[in-house]
Amino acid sequence: MLPLHEYFVVWTILALNVLTPGPNVINTIATAMSAGRVAGIGAALGVGVGVGGWCLGTTLGIAALFVMLPGLQHNLSFVAIGLLTWFAIRYLRAAWAGWHGARRGLPSLPRQDSFGSAFWRSLMINWLNPKALTTWLVILTIFPVARAGALDVALLWAGACTVAGGMHLGYALIFSTGSAARFYIRYGWVMSGTAGVLFALFALRLFAGLISG
Repeated sequence: MLPLHEYFVVWTILALNVLTPGPNVINTIATAMSAGRVAGIGAALGVGVGVGGWCLGTTLGIAALFVMLPGLQHNLSFVAIGLLTWFAIRYLRAAWAGWHGARRGLPSLPRQDSFGSAFWRSLMINWLNPKALTTWLVILTIFPVARAGALDVALLWAGACTVAGGMHLGYALIFSTGSAARFYIRYGWVMSGTAGVLFALFALRLFAGLISG
């Protein structure tokens, strides 16, 4: 089994993405606000299942490539550094815009929405979100998938589902109240700024590892 810190890096990156406004987060908050807590929980579970699908699909596929092409992971590390840097710039710019008064409104969703329809809409948003693809490309460049066994993949999958689904469940429970959602929209720039700094640190850490290696 791989060292636990390898998993915590992945789960931290996922948590940072969940903390910052994006299509999945906005959908969960908007669903909870407009249709209530039950629909919001459906949206949260859709994210958990969607993230689990991304985890298994990309892990198994990338792992097979790394086995066939042993040098690929090293080369993709440069791609990961570029993507992490892009994430950092993107979130820092969002924080700057939010600090200066830019606000991202919530989409208008049906007020009568069932658990099932909210679940499937959330699942489709997650699987069609290009941010998810780039996030998992970064993760699987950092995570040693070539050395990962079945137990490692299962633990990575379980943790990813728990982190993403659990945090979105918290959104659904908290932001079913309008005041909480308004607070998040108003002060979300703080979380974007924090995520930007941490993504920059991840990029520097990966770059330092390549130089020292």
